[in-house]
Amino acid sequence: MQNISSTSQETSSEAARDAVHVPTDDSVEPPSRPLTIAEEIDALTDPSFMTSLARGLAVVKAFSDQRRAMTIAQLSHKTGIPRAAVRRCLYTLKQLGYADAEANNFYLKPKILSLGYSYLSSTPLTISAQPCLNQLSQLLNESCSLAVMEDKDVLYVSRSQTSRVLSVAINAGSRLPAYCTSLGRVLLSAMSDAELDHYFSKVKLIAYTEHTVVSEASLREILLDVKQKGYAIVEEELEIGLCSIAVPVRGASGTTVAALNVGAQAMRVPRTQLELSFLPALLNASAELSVLLP
Repeated sequence: MQNISSTSQETSSEAARDAVHVPTDDSVEPPSRPLTIAEEIDALTDPSFMTSLARGLAVVKAFSDQRRAMTIAQLSHKTGIPRAAVRRCLYTLKQLGYADAEANNFYLKPKILSLGYSYLSSTPLTISAQPCLNQLSQLLNESCSLAVMEDKDVLYVSRSQTSRVLSVAINAGSRLPAYCTSLGRVLLSAMSDAELDHYFSKVKLIAYTEHTVVSEASLREILLDVKQKGYAIVEEELEIGLCSIAVPVRGASGTTVAALNVGAQAMRVPRTQLELSFLPALLNASAELSVLLP
């Protein structure tokens, strides 16, 4: 009897251990939090990768229109980079003339623009775009922009402005979220399924207005529609009162390399005008730019 009882207890203990260690089909792993910028940098173990340079570039990119002057603590919190490393990055940038400080607040100096000037001045797209954008802006009497995809955002590479329709100033080098802008939706619609999966895995969908679409499933449907139609219209999703329409700019191979858009005040320019008047002009301008691309 004692042996039977002992065997029964051992069997129960093994079953309990199995219940602990063997997950059931209903078990769900908790979602992992997104990596900080510092963690993404540290995860790159290539011996040729220069971590200090990557950290310096991350500190530069942490500045924005909303926070043009930032403290070491703020930059460390935003990037995840330790304060001591942030301090060294800022010291180096300051010594080289790319940054300066007032009290504990650091800010970028105009010299930082030289880092992007080489790209803007040597890329065929940006060289040929400005006259075309100026002509389009004059024709429609609205501001127009050319942008490319850069990480999770659209990066403006050229712009012709007649009036300011956004509360923030947009110039070459400015960035805006891709998922709620017409430029971004055109560029996202050109991505492969794998590229789109990667984009959604790292982007945080924020509602900028009550009209902003923040459902991944809804956005995927919108992007499919944009791909089929060949243009994107966004109405008051980034900012109340702003609407825009964008089309792709393709190279000789047919690959989308940029997006071209026109923005206007929503109350003044209805959707029908965007499609009937603005779209043909945008498509003509896109075709002109495409001829000049390799």
